[in-house]
Amino acid sequence: MHLVAQILIAIVALLHVYFLVLEMFFWDQPLGRKVFKLTPEFAAQSKALAANQGLYNGFLAAGLIWGLVLGGHEGFHVELFFLACVIVAGIFGAASVNRRIFFFQALPALIALVALHL
Repeated sequence: MHLVAQILIAIVALLHVYFLVLEMFFWDQPLGRKVFKLTPEFAAQSKALAANQGLYNGFLAAGLIWGLVLGGHEGFHVELFFLACVIVAGIFGAASVNRRIFFFQALPALIALVALHL
């Protein structure tokens, strides 16, 4: 089960790298506007905020990758902390922005967290 947990954590980290790229580099481009269902005007006005949000997603990915690389008892605690951060962020995003965020952010991290404890 340890290998499954590590694979799931890596997937969560890759998702957050994807979010970083979308929010920092493609927010006001056709791909970003399509994914987030944005008008060109809103995308242009909110580009700086999205880049900041993308940076935070990058920190979450970096923390998860750090835990994977660290391994062992220390890595477990790092992974636990960053998965919890992802889950809280996903729940907050789902409650405040769009329920879909729960399924794309919080749920994968929750599944990885369960696997990490099995």
